[in-house]
Amino acid sequence: MAPTLLSAYVKEMRKKYNLTQMDLSEKSGVGLRFVRELEQGKPTLRLDKVNQVLSLFGAECGPLPIQREEGEK
Repeated sequence: MAPTLLSAYVKEMRKKYNLTQMDLSEKSGVGLRFVRELEQGKPTLRLDKVNQVLSLFGAECGPLPIQREEGEK
């Protein structure tokens, strides 16, 4: 699993607030395994659980327009 922008953000915010992975899992109501997989960049995760974690940091995941190069469809 390769780190992603999302996984890096979660790990950075967790460390900023001096939380262990266990702390984050308890405070967000998701399992420890989920937190570990999220921070490792697992490509398939439940969006509702991702948002449970992100809500602790005042953020949420949602649809964003795809950045395309000029001339691409």
